[in-house]
Amino acid sequence: MRLFYTDVFVLPLPAGHRFPMEKYSRLRERLLSSGAFTTADFHLPHAASDEELARAHDLDYIRQISHGTLAEKAMKAIGFPWSPGMVERSRRSAGATLCACRAALEDGVSANLAGGTHHAFRDRGEGFCVFNDAAVAARAIQAEGRASRILVLDCDVHQGNGTAAILRGDESIFTFSMHGARNFPFEKEESDLDIELPDGCSDDAYLLRLDEGLSTAFDLSRPDLVIYLAGADPYRDDRLGRLGLSIEGLLERDRRVFAHAKSLGVPVAMAMAGGYARQIDDTVTIHANTIIAAKHCWKTAENQSA
Repeated sequence: MRLFYTDVFVLPLPAGHRFPMEKYSRLRERLLSSGAFTTADFHLPHAASDEELARAHDLDYIRQISHGTLAEKAMKAIGFPWSPGMVERSRRSAGATLCACRAALEDGVSANLAGGTHHAFRDRGEGFCVFNDAAVAARAIQAEGRASRILVLDCDVHQGNGTAAILRGDESIFTFSMHGARNFPFEKEESDLDIELPDGCSDDAYLLRLDEGLSTAFDLSRPDLVIYLAGADPYRDDRLGRLGLSIEGLLERDRRVFAHAKSLGVPVAMAMAGGYARQIDDTVTIHANTIIAAKHCWKTAENQSA
């Protein structure tokens, strides 16, 4: 299982910034120490090109981000200070999801150990999202002729508003977002399928709604590829979450997503999306569980077919 990482491309942040940037390097370390992966499984992605980005974003926005000329108010909405390192990491993160999509179509499953930047719109970013990696990757995979129909399955606690807006009206890419009803963004966009959850939603209630959503989304989209945003922030102790899921409940979420896709023969490319637990180790555990569960699902299927 190929894993694409970007933590060596540093996004400089001021002391005390609330974005948990260290979770990415700690996730790679956790996966290496788990015994489930070797160093040969980890790969550096290419930086998404202007051509790849422009299938989802306006060229003027790409140029302003690249040259540091975006207005101060627009940068404040993104939540990161501008730097060349921010540009490079944002391009690499989009490239990592595209690489994961290519690998998943060959191997069945793959992951970007970052990504899930679903609040980036065609002409702007917000909520720690610069470029929308899922939209960029989906459009690139189609342009390369590798897949025709794609399902973006977003289980971050926040609605994938940028993804919904960029891909609205595109019948070849189905957007499914399952998120907290009262959480950011407070003005929601319309995905092809939205499931809104109440504050404090428990494991059982969440999984029931997930099963319903998976059946509907797969039936309507008939995908050749799934891009799965496996947010860790539905966790009950997430600072920005508001839902009530346990670590075990989130692992069961992942298992159900993978089992549903695998039963239909649909490959899955993952991005980690959000995670802001009060104890960063909890976020790392949730993300690591996702990756290991994916490997186990496809390895088990291979053994059964051997």
